[in-house]
Amino acid sequence: MVGRAAAPRIAEQVALVRSRVGAACERAGRAQGSVTLIAVSKTQPASAMLEAAAAGIADFGENYAQEAIPKLERLQAAGAPGLAMHFIGHLQTNKARVVTERFDLLHTVDSERLLDAIAAASGGSRIRLMLQVNTSGEATRGGVDPSALGQLVRHARSLSEIELVGLMTIPAPSNDPEQNRPAFRCLRELARMHSLAGLSMGMTDDFEVAIEEGATHVRVGRAIFGERY
Repeated sequence: MVGRAAAPRIAEQVALVRSRVGAACERAGRAQGSVTLIAVSKTQPASAMLEAAAAGIADFGENYAQEAIPKLERLQAAGAPGLAMHFIGHLQTNKARVVTERFDLLHTVDSERLLDAIAAASGGSRIRLMLQVNTSGEATRGGVDPSALGQLVRHARSLSEIELVGLMTIPAPSNDPEQNRPAFRCLRELARMHSLAGLSMGMTDDFEVAIEEGATHVRVGRAIFGERY
């Protein structure tokens, strides 16, 4: 069973996270509003997403298409305006069509095969996506090895159906956010090398460090919705 906070608490948590985002931008000398806050709503009910939307959240992140689509339909039926859906889970090639139809930005593309499947499933639309990079070297983390990123970028740019907007990473687990700073710096440098502006990095435990290192998108779940049970 998923535990979640009551509506006033979600609104309070959204305000607190936004304040922390703003403070991190100020420390880094960055403009307010330069970071997209994605509320990670996996395992959360549509009602919690509606509460977050009422508190000003416009971007939601989901890991599983089969879970996300019914919630998205409920949000649309409720008239929630202008919400953007981000796919942030492992993407299989056989899910490419349903994901490209329902999500505004894909964060976890990590192979030429998956790029080809997305392009084939695009239906003539241009699909916005990021390439996931394994900055920790851990086999349990998804993403392309940094040494192979150049070829993957070239392949993405060769496909007319693809709009490559940036890079994404999930660092190795750590109790100290500072331990993840090198991974964030690595991703920032890789993006610079390939002339990419988007950096999807940072979650509940380390999003402030990620912002200080240039994150344009942070993926925050627990700090908004509370613990999952």
